[in-house]
Amino acid sequence: MDLKAVIELMETGEQDTALRALLDYNHQMNQCFTFKKEDEHERQHLGELVLDYLSMELQPSCLLACLETVRILSRDKCCLDPFTSRSAMSILARYAGIAVSGTATHTNSQSMEDQGDREGEQTPGGSNEVLRTSCPPLENSDQEVIIEALMSICNLLLHSEMAQVVAADLQLIIGVAQRLKQCYDPTWNHKVRFFDLRLTFLLTATRVDVRAQLARELHGISLLANQLDATLGLCWPDSLETGRAGFEGVPPEELPPLSRQQTELAMEILKTLFNITFDISRRKVDEEEAAAYRHLGAILRLCLMSHADGEERTEEFHSHTVNLLGILPLPCLDVLLKPKVLQGSVEYMGVNMDAVNMLLGFMEKKLDHGNKLKETILPSMNLLTESARIHRETRKFLRSKVLPPLRDVQNRPEVGNELRNKIVRLMTHIDTDVKACAAEFLFVLCKESVSRFIKYTGYGNAAGLLAARGLLQGGRDPGIYSEDEDSETEEYREAKARINPITGVVEEEQSNPMDGMTEEQKEYEAMRLVRMFNKLSRNNIIQPMQLGMDGKMREMTPEDLQNQAHNPLFQSEDQVVQYRKAGPLCGP
Repeated sequence: MDLKAVIELMETGEQDTALRALLDYNHQMNQCFTFKKEDEHERQHLGELVLDYLSMELQPSCLLACLETVRILSRDKCCLDPFTSRSAMSILARYAGIAVSGTATHTNSQSMEDQGDREGEQTPGGSNEVLRTSCPPLENSDQEVIIEALMSICNLLLHSEMAQVVAADLQLIIGVAQRLKQCYDPTWNHKVRFFDLRLTFLLTATRVDVRAQLARELHGISLLANQLDATLGLCWPDSLETGRAGFEGVPPEELPPLSRQQTELAMEILKTLFNITFDISRRKVDEEEAAAYRHLGAILRLCLMSHADGEERTEEFHSHTVNLLGILPLPCLDVLLKPKVLQGSVEYMGVNMDAVNMLLGFMEKKLDHGNKLKETILPSMNLLTESARIHRETRKFLRSKVLPPLRDVQNRPEVGNELRNKIVRLMTHIDTDVKACAAEFLFVLCKESVSRFIKYTGYGNAAGLLAARGLLQGGRDPGIYSEDEDSETEEYREAKARINPITGVVEEEQSNPMDGMTEEQKEYEAMRLVRMFNKLSRNNIIQPMQLGMDGKMREMTPEDLQNQAHNPLFQSEDQVVQYRKAGPLCGP
């Protein structure tokens, strides 16, 4: 049916006539996500007419058809004005069952006042009268109505900044949180629960104030942790050890996969939890908050050990889990090691390493994929780095997997398919965040010992981190690491004296290019080299650098260059001159 014909039938005001027109329109446009530019005015007018109907008492079938039309029209980013007014959002919130008493606009107000709002006369905080008395909730057991209204609000929040402002002003987060508390109530079907969570995610993703309100006033951490508990069907053998009800004592690899509905709900919860906790590392948490985060960490450990229906869905589920684990307060990460060692568990030094081993495998899998390394690798690598820094058992386990006793001294550290080789290759990645993270991970596994770090990576690969920390002259960063011996294999011990520290491998002996030259010839070549460097420096092609007394690189001044030119062959061993292009420091 033509859009103009639908509008003409809607203007009659008869519900049966309007119902037939809307059913035909909804069927025709149900899968439409792109709209014609020339029909914008008619679509806006249709939206206004539908809202007029929604402000009246309607037959259930007509009510559902009107909300379906709103859902379809709310996909059009260019025609959202009728739906983003305070009155329109209040109507949708009431049908979604999340309207908060004292904030909702009366849905039985005169249609002319509503139409005035939709024509742009009303903005949030404007002059329209809003009821501040109690507004009774919608008495409608039809969950299809709730779902259609929720989907419409989600579309509006996704496409309209004005809708985001109005939703925050109407306190929709309070209404949806009230229903989220009923997570153990079987009344609500999967779609209602899913779109409640999707709405919560969108509200917290788009509004900082709503994010803070959910986290603090509405106790969002506990609220959403209970949602995860109910969704996954958990039992608690111990205060910080959880499992899936009915599968107590079953090894993780033998657990059945989570259903599609479970993973859909769990991922929405995880994304929302990330929104309200991503800045937690910037402030201290009290004992009550720490207990809530440790409880959440125990659930996240189970998420990490669970599988979804299909490898792709499992990776997505684990990605959200790792993202959230990576921002929990560091003292709370000990819950990853809490479970008892069971038959089939990965055990190291008497500790259950299932979760750590899973994280390591997840990181390597993302590394092998090679796509968007910054987004995929950094969360898991940062999490493993910080866990290794504060837990001795975790560090030793990771070192045994990533940096086992060195035997291959013939190939460069970055050459090969072992996990160490893959991570060393990242240390010269074009993205500075990726290479810094990779270097930090290996440095922590080496207990921040410069000599051990160079042994496993080569000085050339290690130079960036060492320069940033002022450790180019060697030494060790202070840290809380236990003392243990650096085991050396027989192969490494035999070749140690012949290993080139720059490349980290044994190289064939090279002839000295200065053999056969007189002292005068050597001095001439040295002076010529200094003059060439000086010329490149003056033209800003390279920037000469020198190692300062603090162990960090600093730019060389013309006076420094002059001093080097006067005595190029007898410079101190503590003043090794290096050069870089104008920009970041390059390794040798």
